[in-house]
Amino acid sequence: MRVLRRLITVSVVGGREIAEVRRHHLATLACEVEARGLGWRFVGPGEALLGVRGPRTRHEIMVVATPDGAGWSYLWPGGGIADVTGVVQVADQLVRLLT
Repeated sequence: MRVLRRLITVSVVGGREIAEVRRHHLATLACEVEARGLGWRFVGPGEALLGVRGPRTRHEIMVVATPDGAGWSYLWPGGGIADVTGVVQVADQLVRLLT
């Protein structure tokens, strides 16, 4: 029973760490899109998604940050995928999609 309890504890802690890293990457992207005139909001359970919307059309794209191999990637509808180190390029792409 002690081993099971330890596994559950490790799993919960790992989940919290993933959520914190995800939130960090989404917040970084939020700053970049806001600097380009787009609106944003955190959505979903645990605010695990970033909703990015255009200034005039009000269309919205949901972006997720997810572990990908040894790093993290942003994913958005339409096959959008980019490494989180390319956050500036991701923000530029979202501007093109939403304006």
